[in-house]
Amino acid sequence: MPTNPTSRFEHPVVLGAGPVGRAIVDVLVGRGHRPIVVTRSGSDLDGADARRADLADADQARRALAGATVVFSTAQPEYHRWVQEFPALQASIVQAARANDVALMVVENLYGYGPHDSPLTESTPMRPTTRKGRVRAEMWASLQAASERGELQMAVVRASDFIGPGVTGSAFGNRFFDPLHVGKPAQTAGNVDVPHSVTYVPDLAEALVRVAEDDRSWGRAWHAPCAPAVSQRRLAELAAASIGREGTIRRAPTPLLRAIGVFVKPVGEMVEMLYEFDSDFVVDSSAFTEHFGMTATPLEQALSAVMHAEAVAA
Repeated sequence: MPTNPTSRFEHPVVLGAGPVGRAIVDVLVGRGHRPIVVTRSGSDLDGADARRADLADADQARRALAGATVVFSTAQPEYHRWVQEFPALQASIVQAARANDVALMVVENLYGYGPHDSPLTESTPMRPTTRKGRVRAEMWASLQAASERGELQMAVVRASDFIGPGVTGSAFGNRFFDPLHVGKPAQTAGNVDVPHSVTYVPDLAEALVRVAEDDRSWGRAWHAPCAPAVSQRRLAELAAASIGREGTIRRAPTPLLRAIGVFVKPVGEMVEMLYEFDSDFVVDSSAFTEHFGMTATPLEQALSAVMHAEAVAA
């Protein structure tokens, strides 16, 4: 495997072209690299080359990673298919990385920790209480075991709920921000007055590339930089203020989400994760900041970028 950070980026590969994949491409292109982006559809992104593959198919995944010097994995199944499909998808990608002797960067979320009363750090015990949380914890344990056996060079960067231009499916995606543009309440769930950490997608992408550039940072998980946590109500107020409006919020009752989830499966899958929104959900990313000297984009700046990007899209 390449250990020189320069040679590692000779042929970077990004798996997935969602908001995180696109943001990683932007960071790599900004550093003078030309990545290959692997998707089922062959997504064409500026500054990158497209490669088409179904990564759940082991042979296709192996061919897709041929020649790669570092791989950034943002690929995941549809949200309501996590439990059934995610472990096999990751196993296919890991197998392909091992077959091609290539270093693997993985994007994770925080589901594996389960409910905790204190801020989450990278050393917080994993005690998941949900199906998706158990899947995430098991997937991390698999990566960690492969690394400890010397079978895989890997690192993980974990993020909280995404905000950022192009983010749609997050708890802080279209349902939250779009109504604010027209003076309507942001749509959300849980307790709207407890602090909740969010991750700005461009910060996550920068964090992933910085980890990949630093040999000392491999073999472990990191928390991407997060701005100080604020309540969902405050997020709405700050976002609306960036376009000169007053932000309000409307909470969907859990029974309503369950009812909607009968017909809209991704909404139904949100219900088991509502513990993250019912009480304090704070991420401690100080380890990353201390190691890399990088802090999160100020929340007001990030929210302004989201709102103005949404305005342009509209």
